[in-house]
Amino acid sequence: MGDPSLKTQVREQMTAAMKAGEKIRLGALRMLSTSITNREKEVLHELSDDEVREVAGTEVKRRTESIEAFDAAGRTELADKERAEREILRAFAPEQLSEAEVDALIDAAIASSGATDPKDMGKVMGAVMAQAKGRVDGGKVQQKVLARLGG
Repeated sequence: MGDPSLKTQVREQMTAAMKAGEKIRLGALRMLSTSITNREKEVLHELSDDEVREVAGTEVKRRTESIEAFDAAGRTELADKERAEREILRAFAPEQLSEAEVDALIDAAIASSGATDPKDMGKVMGAVMAQAKGRVDGGKVQQKVLARLGG
């Protein structure tokens, strides 16, 4: 058989973190494991590796949002903890697209949909997000699309 599933890798890394006494790593992996379990209960089947990556991507995004909030509030110790967790979780999240790849997806979506103004944003966003499958930040894509459509 091939490589163990991502879910199995999460469990194995949790065990290793517990034995090594790595509290932040263990906490991040436990939260990811819980999120995976909750998602499985929602969809009523065991998650595939791609679905586990989506869950991990959501967790990475949550950490990024928390970091921004903690930095804005001057809570650097909490922001640093979130940064450490985000780095641990990134190993399980989908590889993020580069700026050039995102720009190419946006250009292709605008060309194929015939979008000309901000009212067509929904068509473009739908096409880009379907292609990107969790490998981009929707907010940043939205800003780029608006800039291209003159919004």
